[in-house]
Amino acid sequence: MPAARSPFLPILLIAAALLAGTEAAQKGITLSTKLIHRFSDEVKALRVRRNVTGSVYWPEKRSMEYYSLLLDSDRQRQKMKLGPRYELLFPAEGSNTVSLGNDFGWLHYTFIDVGTPHVSFLVAVDTGSDLLWVPCDCLQCAPLSASSYASLGQDLNEYSPSQSSSSKLLTCSHQLCEHSSKCKSPSQQCPYSVEYYSENTSSSGLLIEDVLYFASNDDLGASNASVKAPVLMGCGMKQSGGYLEGIAPDGLMGLGPGKISVPSFLAKAGFIQDSFSLCFDEEDSGKIYFGDQGPHAQQSTPFLTSNGNYTTYMVGVEGCCIGGSCLKQTRFKALVDSGTSFTFLPEDVYEKTVNEFHRQVNSTISSFEGYPWKYCYESSSPDLPKIPSMKLLFPMNNSFLIHNPVFKVYSTQGFGGFCLAIQPADGDIGIIGLNFMSGYRMVFDRENLKLGWSRSKCEDEIIWVPGNPLGTANPLPTNEEQRIPGQHAVSPAVAGRAPLRPSAAPPSPLRASHLIKLLLSLLVLFASRTL
Repeated sequence: MPAARSPFLPILLIAAALLAGTEAAQKGITLSTKLIHRFSDEVKALRVRRNVTGSVYWPEKRSMEYYSLLLDSDRQRQKMKLGPRYELLFPAEGSNTVSLGNDFGWLHYTFIDVGTPHVSFLVAVDTGSDLLWVPCDCLQCAPLSASSYASLGQDLNEYSPSQSSSSKLLTCSHQLCEHSSKCKSPSQQCPYSVEYYSENTSSSGLLIEDVLYFASNDDLGASNASVKAPVLMGCGMKQSGGYLEGIAPDGLMGLGPGKISVPSFLAKAGFIQDSFSLCFDEEDSGKIYFGDQGPHAQQSTPFLTSNGNYTTYMVGVEGCCIGGSCLKQTRFKALVDSGTSFTFLPEDVYEKTVNEFHRQVNSTISSFEGYPWKYCYESSSPDLPKIPSMKLLFPMNNSFLIHNPVFKVYSTQGFGGFCLAIQPADGDIGIIGLNFMSGYRMVFDRENLKLGWSRSKCEDEIIWVPGNPLGTANPLPTNEEQRIPGQHAVSPAVAGRAPLRPSAAPPSPLRASHLIKLLLSLLVLFASRTL
């Protein structure tokens, strides 16, 4: 039985080497080592001894293949240093999003191009889910003809994997097949089924891989560069609930933090930094940009985990303010969900908020048939009376001012009044919906795990201000990023290493040599016990 090796032996060896190096430096001795090129004869001989040459091509020195391999390696290193190639990506059809009103559930939509040859789809943008799906080989889908929708001027499309030369069916053995337990064999096509927050609303079908088309500025600064990116998507054969009644009839693009979302695929492939922005102006239009980390001056708050994982864009709200009154005990957690048209607050927070709003508003309460909100008010003019301001408070003294918390109500006789567009949530987690995001550029910074926001009119000339310039692989943290929970923030201009004092005396060489002798004695002792 071999003797047990002392766990202190490696530590003593390392310490002895370090002290020996210190003593050598103090005596003016130069330590050196030989540098060996990756394609040198020495490395080739080493690989032969280790029997690892069979699977590795070894180029002839100074041949064309030799320089090609070196150039490929240089390019890979540049990618590592420079980070993602593209500052921004946006759908090839354009970065615009638009709300199509009540017919389409007041959500924002954008056109995307899918497959080869490409087919266009008008998809809802949804930060509350992960999967991109489109109507596909339909068994139960919404109508796709323009005549079914008053606000559409063209027919919608249906996707078929057999008509796209770039499509690939996913099997149940694929690591991203979440419903593999329902498969009869690993080679079976991977099914998907997604249930959404809206009652009885779902999409199901098969998972496939195909390409999406984007546009961007490339790394040389040229505009309108075309980018083709493979993504995972759902062949949506069967929809139910709201998806049969006008909401997302041509598909939905999930932008959540899950591995199967479009932002996740783009970031993992190195196309962009792991962040994206949605901008919603007050005229029902907006912008979507992948890779956008927002301006330096934006406010932000960290994302929260759910059961230890970042499965949704959840944030912690410290309190609510109506007018000049900040309400007590109105702290809650909320999902930031562009796929929810309006905002929901936990029941206790909702009651305090709407009661304070009602107390401050100078209008007669009313009700309007068919509208879901409880607090509605009469008004004879579309020019609304003075509406109390509403604000959400976040940690680190950040605040989110809601620019338009009310919804105007029209009848056959014309303008009727307005409603406070907030509803009570079923549980203790609220939802910050699309109506609260109006007038903001919302940045979902997944890389730094935070939500950012800044006032914006969503115009192209102001939408892109890089949070971190490309080419800086390890940017210096901002003031906010250097803060430690529970501690005072320290300005980077103040914090830093203390400089060495010029008068500080070096360690005594005699003391170092004594320590080396002691360590060598201990090594001999331990060695004798293990023999």
